[in-house]
Amino acid sequence: MKKDMFQSPDHFNIDKLFTEEQLLVRDCSREWVKKNVTPIIEDCAIKGEFPTHLIKGMSEIGGFGGILPFEYGGSELDYISYGLMMQEFERGDSSIRVLSSIQTSLVMNSILKFGNQVQKDNYLKKLSRGEIIGSFGLSEASHGSDPSSMNTTFIEKEDHYLINGSKMWIGNAPLCDIAIIWAKDNINNYGGFIIDRSMDGFSTAKIDKKWSFRASETGELIFHDMKVPKSALLHKSNNIKEALGCLNLGRYAVAWGALGIAMECYDVALRYADEREQFGKKIGGFQLIQKKLVDMLTEITKAQLLTWRLGVLMDEGSETFEQISMAKRNNVKMASDIARSSRQILGGMGITSEYPIIRHLINIETLITYQGTDDIHTLITGRMITGISAFN
Repeated sequence: MKKDMFQSPDHFNIDKLFTEEQLLVRDCSREWVKKNVTPIIEDCAIKGEFPTHLIKGMSEIGGFGGILPFEYGGSELDYISYGLMMQEFERGDSSIRVLSSIQTSLVMNSILKFGNQVQKDNYLKKLSRGEIIGSFGLSEASHGSDPSSMNTTFIEKEDHYLINGSKMWIGNAPLCDIAIIWAKDNINNYGGFIIDRSMDGFSTAKIDKKWSFRASETGELIFHDMKVPKSALLHKSNNIKEALGCLNLGRYAVAWGALGIAMECYDVALRYADEREQFGKKIGGFQLIQKKLVDMLTEITKAQLLTWRLGVLMDEGSETFEQISMAKRNNVKMASDIARSSRQILGGMGITSEYPIIRHLINIETLITYQGTDDIHTLITGRMITGISAFN
C-alpha cells in the first residue's frame, strides 16, 4: 500500500497566520486524505471510477456544507478553514474536492441563499450527511462561458413548470440524487430549480471518454418535457448575474485546491531529487534541478499568501468577484507550471502511477477551463483594471 509522506512547504511561516481551529481542520483533512484517498486513488483514476465508499467519511469530517449554520447540518467553519479543507482534498485528487465543493458551494449554498424554509429543511441536512448527492447545472454544450444564451427553457403552466434542454460537463451528474439547474423562459427570465432524480423526463449520462478528472463523475443532465412542481422553483430573476454569483464560492474552492496540487507536486519532486542519483550524485545537487525547486517553492509561497489574504477578505465579507477570479486564474496556472516542472524532475517515473504527478497534471488541464476559463478570468481582471469590457 502506498504511503503518503506529504509535508506542507511553508517557507514564510504562513502557518502562523492560521488559527488553531484552522490548522486543526487542515490537519484532520490531511490525515483523512492520507489514510483513505492516497492508497486507492491511482487505481480509481485508471478505472475512471469515483470511490463512492468515501462519501460517508467525507461527511463525517465536515466535507459537505462545513461553512453552513449548525441548524442545517453545517459546522459553521470560517472561509479559511473551508479553503484549507479544499486544499487537502484536491491534494488527494480533484475528484474529492469536486464532490465536496459542488455539494457545498454550488448546491447547498444555492439552497441556503435562494431557498425557502421548506426547501432548506427538506434538503440541507440530508446533503450535509451525504445521504443525497447534488449537482449544479448551468453550462451547456454550446454555452459555457456565455450561460445567458442557454438553450434550456422553462414554461410556466397552471400547476407546474415544463423544462426542456440539457446541461453538459456537470460534476456529480451520473450519481446525483438532486440537481440545481438553471433555465430561461421566452422573456429572458432565468429560473433556478431543484430537480429530483425521480422526476419524469429527467435523465443523466456519464462522460466516460475523458483523460482528465478520470476519478470524477462528470456527465450530462437531460430534460425532456420534464414536469417540475411549482414547489421546486428555487429562484427566479431576469438577471443572469444571480446565477453566476453562485460560482464565486466554487472558484474560491478551486483556488485553494490548485494550491494543494502544487504543494503535492513540489513535495514529491523534492523527495525524488533527494533519492535519485545520476552521474554519481543525487540529482538534487545539480544546478538546474535546484533552480526548478526554487522557482516552484517561490511560486507556491506567493500563492499561499494570495490565497490566505483572499480567505481573510471572504471572512470579512469584503471580497470582490474580481479578487476571486484573479486567485483562481493565478493558482491554476501556477499549479500547472509546477506540475510540469515536477514531471521533468521525475523523468520517466513522472508519467507512471507510482507517483501522483501525471494524474494531477492532466486534472489541471480541466481546472484551466473549469469554473470559468483562463481567458475569461483574464478579461474579468482586464475589465476591472481598464474599466472597459472586452465582452460583447
